[in-house]
Amino acid sequence: MARVAGVDLPKDKKIEIGLAYVYGIGKVISKRIISTTGINPDTKVKNLTEEEIGKLNSEIAANYKVEGDLRREIQQNIKRLIETGSYRGMRHRRNLPVRGQRTKTNARTRRGKRRTVGAVAVKAKKAAAKAPPTV
Repeated sequence: MARVAGVDLPKDKKIEIGLAYVYGIGKVISKRIISTTGINPDTKVKNLTEEEIGKLNSEIAANYKVEGDLRREIQQNIKRLIETGSYRGMRHRRNLPVRGQRTKTNARTRRGKRRTVGAVAVKAKKAAAKAPPTV
C-alpha cells in the first residue's frame, strides 16, 4: 500500500485518481504532480515502486500544502474573519451560507433540520398529547 502525505492510497486505482484521495489534491493538481515527477499516469497504485512513491512525497512536500497544514490554514482564515467581525465572519458564526446563497428556501446543509414555527407546531403538540399511549 502506497502512503503519500500521510494518506494510504487505494491499491486498485490509477495513480492519477489515487492522489485525489489526499486532501488538497484534485484531478488537475494530480495530473501536474504526475507530469513533473515523470510517472506513467496509467500506473496503478499497487504497481508503484518505492522510488516513485518517494518522488511523489518529495514533490508534494516541496510544492503543495495538503492535509493537516491546509486544514489548519483554512480554520485560521475562518477564525480571523470571525474575530474581525466581517460580514463573512458573522455568517460563519451564525452557521449560515457565506457566499450569498438564498436562505428563505434551501440552505438545509448549513441551517440543519427544519424546525416548525408558529401555530402548526402548537397543533402538533396538542395532537401528540391527546393521542393514546402506544404499547
